[in-house]
Amino acid sequence: MKDSRPTVKNGQGAAQPAHVHFTLTLHYTTEMHEVAHSHHTHGPHIEGHFESSEIVRDIVIGLSDGLTVPFALAAGLSGAVASSHIVVLAGLAEIAAGSIAMGLGGYLAARGDAEHYVSERQREEREIVERTRDEEEEIYEIFEQYSVDRTSATPVLNALKQNPTAWVDFMMRFELGLEKPASNRAHRSALTIALSYIAGGLIPLLPYILISENFAALKLSVVITLLALAIFGALKGKLVGTGWLRSAMQTVLIGGAAAAVAYALARLLNTHPN
Repeated sequence: MKDSRPTVKNGQGAAQPAHVHFTLTLHYTTEMHEVAHSHHTHGPHIEGHFESSEIVRDIVIGLSDGLTVPFALAAGLSGAVASSHIVVLAGLAEIAAGSIAMGLGGYLAARGDAEHYVSERQREEREIVERTRDEEEEIYEIFEQYSVDRTSATPVLNALKQNPTAWVDFMMRFELGLEKPASNRAHRSALTIALSYIAGGLIPLLPYILISENFAALKLSVVITLLALAIFGALKGKLVGTGWLRSAMQTVLIGGAAAAVAYALARLLNTHPN
């Protein structure tokens, strides 16, 4: 007897019963799989993403350099001069010069990022007018990276074509990976790095201010510098969500190694002044 059930056409044109179910395979990561099979609560959803990564980066740059460079300078001088007063003066001079140099570097880097963003945006604005077909193909290529076929991506492309500004924003973010910098980013970066450098530099120098005997001040400076690195790393790990213990250990190892190398170079130069 002929099957009278309604049929639909599949992608190859063959008839199939209308009630056929298609299975969608979801490719979860390990973390997504655990969440999908865990007990769900229906409380309010609160986003916990950390969105101040640029500020953290500037603080990391300033503090890490501030903790290591003045420490190495003071440690190197402590074996070459008898007076801790000279060590303190040299350390303060280095902190002043270093904070200015680091702040200026942060300012120029942020200005360069802003100018690069403007230049790329102007180029993208020209291309969606002069090379529309190429830009449309780039949209499809972007979606292909996320396993979205051309048929599904076409409505999004059509919507973007109705709003050229949004189209440019989309291309800047997903094709070039560029985010629009904040208007005051350069000044804020310079100030953050400079102040972080000063704060970090005063920590290893503090024992030389309080203790007149250089060797005792050096030992205390080593201890408080490593402790400051550990606390700083733990706070950074808590903020960015990488784990406070792992971040603390990583910061101590990297910062301690950098300080040790800088100290060794300073001692070597003092041993062979000529």
